[in-house]
Amino acid sequence: MRRVGEVVRVAQGLAIVRSPSGEHPDIDTPAVDRSLSNAGRVVDVFGPVERPYLAVAPEESPATLLGTVLYAR
Repeated sequence: MRRVGEVVRVAQGLAIVRSPSGEHPDIDTPAVDRSLSNAGRVVDVFGPVERPYLAVAPEESPATLLGTVLYAR
């Protein structure tokens, strides 16, 4: 598993994740939390190339993911 980043905010029903580096998972990659529970799928990558943001379409309410570290499966 590779760390995707931490959910820093919620916008328009999506969890916004700040990537720790310029390397990020591809769109449609499943995202899981620490306990390997399905958190959602990456639907967009945007922002600066060095540390982009990822939009994750969550399985449940995105507010429950706020502050959670997500990983690529």
